[in-house]
Amino acid sequence: MPQRTEVRLVYLLGLVQGLALVTFPAASSIFTSPHGYGFSASRYGLMFIPQVIVAVLASSLGPALSQRWSLKKVLQSGLSANFLAMTLLAFSGLWQRSPGVAYGILLVATGSLGFGFGATVMALNTYAGEFFPRSADRAILALNALLGAGTALAPLFVAIFVSLGVWWMLPVITAIALATLLLYTFRTPLKASASNAARTKDSQRFPLRFWLYAAAVLLYGIAETLSGNWSGPYLTGERGVSAQGASYALTAFWAMVTVGRVLFAALSAKIAPRWIYAGLPILLVAAFQVVSRVDSQTSGIVAFGLAGLGCSAFFPLCISLSGQEFPQLAAAMSGGMVAFYQAGYGVAAFGVGPLRAFTGLSFRTIYSFGSLVAAAILVVSLTVTFGPSLASRDQEAKTA
Repeated sequence: MPQRTEVRLVYLLGLVQGLALVTFPAASSIFTSPHGYGFSASRYGLMFIPQVIVAVLASSLGPALSQRWSLKKVLQSGLSANFLAMTLLAFSGLWQRSPGVAYGILLVATGSLGFGFGATVMALNTYAGEFFPRSADRAILALNALLGAGTALAPLFVAIFVSLGVWWMLPVITAIALATLLLYTFRTPLKASASNAARTKDSQRFPLRFWLYAAAVLLYGIAETLSGNWSGPYLTGERGVSAQGASYALTAFWAMVTVGRVLFAALSAKIAPRWIYAGLPILLVAAFQVVSRVDSQTSGIVAFGLAGLGCSAFFPLCISLSGQEFPQLAAAMSGGMVAFYQAGYGVAAFGVGPLRAFTGLSFRTIYSFGSLVAAAILVVSLTVTFGPSLASRDQEAKTA
């Protein structure tokens, strides 16, 4: 059994990782404002390319590195990279009037955040599943609920710090929290690293059903990032909402992601997780249509909150359900899921800007098309849900 300090540390790290992950998108109004960095929408989107590439590599190689080093060292390297990213983001503000220099620093920062996110989330999800093998669905949902809580706090803090004229305080505070927790990991056993290495030793080839989960996660990454990265430019640029109002809408999105994960973690004790997994994309289809019809700050908060609820439990359920189907590949599955999530993140993060530039599509139209992405998620999730592996697992649970 894991020590209480280990469990608390892993879940607290999930909260801080969420805060770090959304610090860049939460500051989108600073990056694109003529009074801030003055980047165009396309340049802002392209800023996330290093993050996506490095995150995919880190999450894919994480299980192999956990064999060579240990899962604990992979976690520590991810936390160190997160700390570097937050430090560079804070210091980039000193070069706001030199956009070229600032952009170069930010590219290094997003690349560092990519490694930090990929390595850290892969390790944390693996730890959560191994700490509570009999209730992995709820354990991983709870971890990702805290990660979602961190992502909800980031835009709220940015709104507060922007109003005070010190937006850079968020990366400073996050860097301090990361450094403190990193030091604490050296005093904590995190014993799951040994069993994890044994499990991943033979994980050279993924089963066919992994690619169904991977397709679902990639599509989910696109859907989530449409709301998480582009809500600010959409609301301020096309709907006339203030930067502060746009931050509140982004906060509502991530807050409902968190609320949904907590809610569905509780419901998973009474409702088979696969039904939750199959039902969430239906809500997301409707949510994108509501988002595309936003006309005020209030409706923006409501619409993006609905989108957050639709996104909430889907990604952590992909990790937990795939890990339970193939427990011997738990860490490799977790790393693969994070890699495909980041690939989807990348498609939306730096694809929307060029898409608008070449086609002239409005954000409203793009959000409306988001329902098609959600519909594709629904098709894949239904294929996974009613496939033989999950069905047989449910039958075994009833028999037991």
